Amino acid sequence: MPFSRYLRDRKTRGYAIQAVVLAVILLGGTWLILNAAENLRRAGIASGFAFLDKPAGFEISFKLIDFSARSTYGRAFFVGLTNTLLVASLGIVFATVLGFVVGVARLSRNWLLSRLAAAYIGTIRNIPLMLQLMFWYIAMLTPLPLPRNALNLADLFFLSNRGLFMPRPAPLDDFWPVAAAIVAGLAAAIAYALWTRGHWRRTGRRLPLLWPVLALVVLPAAVVRLIGGPALDFDIPKLAGFNFAGGIRIPPEFLALWLALTLYSGGFIAETVRAGINAVAHGQVEAARALGLPAGPTMRRIVIPQAMRVIIPPMTSQYLNLLKNSSLAVIVGFPDLVAVFAGSTLNQTGQSIETLSITMAVFLTISLAISALMNWYNRRVALVER
Repeated sequence: MPFSRYLRDRKTRGYAIQAVVLAVILLGGTWLILNAAENLRRAGIASGFAFLDKPAGFEISFKLIDFSARSTYGRAFFVGLTNTLLVASLGIVFATVLGFVVGVARLSRNWLLSRLAAAYIGTIRNIPLMLQLMFWYIAMLTPLPLPRNALNLADLFFLSNRGLFMPRPAPLDDFWPVAAAIVAGLAAAIAYALWTRGHWRRTGRRLPLLWPVLALVVLPAAVVRLIGGPALDFDIPKLAGFNFAGGIRIPPEFLALWLALTLYSGGFIAETVRAGINAVAHGQVEAARALGLPAGPTMRRIVIPQAMRVIIPPMTSQYLNLLKNSSLAVIVGFPDLVAVFAGSTLNQTGQSIETLSITMAVFLTISLAISALMNWYNRRVALVER
């Protein structure tokens, strides 16, 4: 077959164009890598990831895993990663709850509640996140009193300009049997909930759920606790000199970042929830009223399940934005992944390509994982099977 015949074929021509584009991309990427390697060689910087095994030589103020100045840069990476995952996960959970509450309140028949929700949404969405973060840190948390005059709640929780101090749980010898009983109870509760759901689909009759689930979770642990001894003790923070000793310290940098991310993302999620509820045909609500259903069950059982197919896709984008916005932690000095690895580690080692590539790859991986999880959930709640 003549070569011109192949070019006239649309499918073949498409493959040829894609092959050319792929070749150009590969050649361009190869040129960039070789050019970067040559520049690093001229600057006397050794490329590679051997620096991850070298001592970091700096401290990290907030960490969920053990770390000291003698720890490696690789361990510093994991410290920053866990800090980022912590603030992002807490922000997603609380922003979702806040967004749903405010979004439903925005549609309330109560004039004052609806206007307050509208004012919150309109205000929080139109102020840059960086300014909100600086407001919470500089204007609200930094001026708090010194530890000696800290705000006190029942001599258990203390809030000062050094952060929030709270009791730390300390497991005792009998903790693990109780923990195993709780895990077994949770597994039994999940199995029971799935069974009742299948029973409802088969018969159309709902079985009680709340009290059996609570009993399955609480009773095994309570029995094990009564047979054994105390499972937990608590380390209460105490004022010692100029600061508190003991307990758990949540630094003001973390509080400011968490508050800013939660409130900012919650405003956008609230609008997403409001739009999703408005997308449900009003005839659904009228039918529920005709059957005598109160407003609360109508919203929970009829409106929200149908609105979720509209809510989830844009809410996924808000989750991804919250994760990426967590990199603003560097503004207030919170040691997240960007501050620890793409900041301190990069400055000390000079391995800019390696540290930035790892940081970008981590954010890409987490974002893809969130997208995959939300897409799976979106298929589960879709009205039409795919």
